[in-house]
Amino acid sequence: MPEEQVEGLKKSLASYPTPLDAACRNAPESDEPETEEEARLVAEADEWLRQNDARGIPHEGIVREFSLE
Repeated sequence: MPEEQVEGLKKSLASYPTPLDAACRNAPESDEPETEEEARLVAEADEWLRQNDARGIPHEGIVREFSLE
């Protein structure tokens, strides 16, 4: 098989969903109501993202902040 076909096949196979993807996609919605605390934390996170142009914290920033290097 020519190398370009092998590369194309690799890309195609990489796009296939994993069993975890399927399990997450088919999981039922939570039947537990959201608590006031959870709602407050989500609102805080949404506000933080709004103030930071919807950009999260880069992985490198988390590693540095928590000394995980």
